[in-house]
Amino acid sequence: MDKNNIFCNLINYKCESGFINIKKVLMNSKEVEKDDLFVAIRGGNKFAGEALEKGAYVIYDDENLQIEEKFKKKAFHVKDSIEFLQEFAEKWRKNLNLKVIGITGSNGKTTVKDMIYHLLSVKYKGKKTEGNYNNHIGLPFTLLRAEKDDDFIILEMGMSDFGEIDLLGKISSPDISVITNIGESHLEFLKTKKNVFKAKTEIVPHTRETLVINGDDEYLKDIDESNLKKKGLKTVKILNMENNEDDKENIGATAEQNDNFYYGDIDFNEIEAGFLLKYFDENCKKWIQKSYNTNVLGEHNILNLTIAISVAKQMALEDNDIEKAIKDIVLTNMRFQIIAKGKTTYINDAYNASPMSMKKSLETFSKIYNDREKIAVIGDMLELGEEEAELHASIFDVIVNTNLNKLYLYGPRMRFLYDRIKENSDNENIKNIETEYFESKELIKEKLEQIKSEKVILIKASRGMKLEDVIG
Repeated sequence: MDKNNIFCNLINYKCESGFINIKKVLMNSKEVEKDDLFVAIRGGNKFAGEALEKGAYVIYDDENLQIEEKFKKKAFHVKDSIEFLQEFAEKWRKNLNLKVIGITGSNGKTTVKDMIYHLLSVKYKGKKTEGNYNNHIGLPFTLLRAEKDDDFIILEMGMSDFGEIDLLGKISSPDISVITNIGESHLEFLKTKKNVFKAKTEIVPHTRETLVINGDDEYLKDIDESNLKKKGLKTVKILNMENNEDDKENIGATAEQNDNFYYGDIDFNEIEAGFLLKYFDENCKKWIQKSYNTNVLGEHNILNLTIAISVAKQMALEDNDIEKAIKDIVLTNMRFQIIAKGKTTYINDAYNASPMSMKKSLETFSKIYNDREKIAVIGDMLELGEEEAELHASIFDVIVNTNLNKLYLYGPRMRFLYDRIKENSDNENIKNIETEYFESKELIKEKLEQIKSEKVILIKASRGMKLEDVIG
């Protein structure tokens, strides 16, 4: 069925041929054009008239909304607009002949999404989640953007509590599911990492073909592959060779065939990174060992890129295409984004932060730009629940081994880290880092502008802190 037939069935309307001809599905009335479908979500009901004036079809759920007589053939009342949207997307997905790739995990979802999209776009036509459209409303809208001639769609799946990934999985039925890691994000609601693991793995029962996971993650590594295999599901583990010393020399030599991807020998500077990849090629029935160079930096991003490559290989992308594509990966802004302004280089990694991603960002920063003054500006990590004090203070364990000249802290929770640093002020490494706590971003910005030397500034915090405001 096409989108029009599905729509008519859902509203229980006997549509005459050509009567319904939906172009795009939207929830922002300002973007609506003639023959688009405007789904009025909550407060959006009051904009139904505006959408109708523009010639759009309208779904609304406010039973008190008055529709002018001339628009009644284009306006349809439903019990719940969100439930309608979800059912519409689920039925549309069942009529699409394309690969659906679902991505969840505590950290790295957007980066992995961007990397997979960049690789697959070399050969295929497709769509991906844009912005923060990764929840029970955004994902259906993204899925409804898919067209019949698309080859793939990549759906980022966010969550904060149990049942949310289960719903997104039910709507989208991913052919390939990716779980990047299990971290401290969402502890405010889920309390423990074990619960985060349970919530993230709600995607597994809805996966049709392949599950790709970080095989070194303390929770994901114990997923029962044999049980999944019985259900017809292939499991691909992404493994760091250094964490699997027993296999390191044998991988690609005497090791038995498996579906895993192994990465290692990572070397990077502020311009590019090199790494080694080993995997078993199903087409030529042999182990492939290949060195790659990429423009993304940091060990955590090589893990993310290996995940992306493994997905690309599931979709038969050739090695030569992969090798070329990863040299100019394009990521969403504020993901270790390099911004050069005169004698100052900013590394804007301020889109979001968790203890895991904060530590990885600082470790990467420590290894690059060592020919100039290095300043880390870090802010609060949100939604960590009862453990937020200790989790903020734990960043000290990375700071103490980090090559920094200055550390500027912002946000009430970063007081916990500041106190830990002051308690250990006699540590030789800490003595070499000028540490200050700031009450406002404006004061940080002023302080940075006073430093006239050639400098590089890392900016990292949760999205709610909007720490990118310190960029001059």
